[in-house]
Amino acid sequence: MQTNLKAVQKTKLLVTGANGFVGKALCAEASLRGISVRGATRLPCKLASNVEGIAVGDISSITDWTLALDGRDVVIHLAARVHIMREISDNPLAEFRRLNVAGTEQLARSAAAAGVKRFVYVSSIKVNGEETHSGQVFTEQSRAAPQDPYGVSKWEAEQALHRVAKETGLEVVIVRPPLVYGSDVKGNFAQMVSVVKRGVPLPFASINNKRSLIYVKNLVDALILCATHPAASDNTYLVSDGEDVSTSDLLRKLALAMGTKPRLFLFPIFLLKLAAKVCGKSDQVGRLLGSLQVDSSKIHCELGWVAPFSVTDGLSATVKDRIYD
Repeated sequence: MQTNLKAVQKTKLLVTGANGFVGKALCAEASLRGISVRGATRLPCKLASNVEGIAVGDISSITDWTLALDGRDVVIHLAARVHIMREISDNPLAEFRRLNVAGTEQLARSAAAAGVKRFVYVSSIKVNGEETHSGQVFTEQSRAAPQDPYGVSKWEAEQALHRVAKETGLEVVIVRPPLVYGSDVKGNFAQMVSVVKRGVPLPFASINNKRSLIYVKNLVDALILCATHPAASDNTYLVSDGEDVSTSDLLRKLALAMGTKPRLFLFPIFLLKLAAKVCGKSDQVGRLLGSLQVDSSKIHCELGWVAPFSVTDGLSATVKDRIYD
């Protein structure tokens, strides 16, 4: 079940973080669907064709959103301080709270005051935790158990939004994606793609974990539906591609998409963990070894959403025309 096309095209959307990985894809797709899109960024920059750009400066508890919100009826809030591999702050949680919690609440209260009807918040599966165990999947009913400052800040932002919704009547929709990938992806996923392309032998042949992922265009499709579907109001949704893969299968699929052979070999997992600990890479290797599965059945049942792209489609698009390090 999809929302009425004419109703969708009447939407006047503000996207924060419009020049980010997900923001660029969202602005481009929403514009293609005939939605009026305004993209908010920290500094002035060029956005996709037919997307109005506006610079709002740093996001905090005192950001002035007046011009950005003028004439908008839906906000999709992507801008955030994300997980940082080399943290330099003496108080990371305070920094995450400044932007992700106080900044989000300021935007939501400003949106309600400006007459915005709906606020879609892109949170993170890290609100639920870092991994699932055998026979376990995260659902919307799973308890919050964030493990790092980023996850804590996302959970606190969700709670702040519920307060704003109760006080103002603003419709709030929360979306918690797992790892998002696509052609412009950075971080660990980008490193994995580059390593596979270079044909580096990897000791992951015996890993049999399960991880949920979401291709950026699948996430964008879900966000637009959450922004426009009447039944989405005041709900939280977990979203994924719908096909969970092991690390070894993911590496094989990436290699296949690149037209190369995966170079995987067997290696004892306990030795991998020991080597990771010695090298200070326990968290990074832990994500390669552990499972994290989400159940997207709620958004399927309530909104009729089905991921338009398969994992194979998404990985093929991710590696196509990508420049490798």
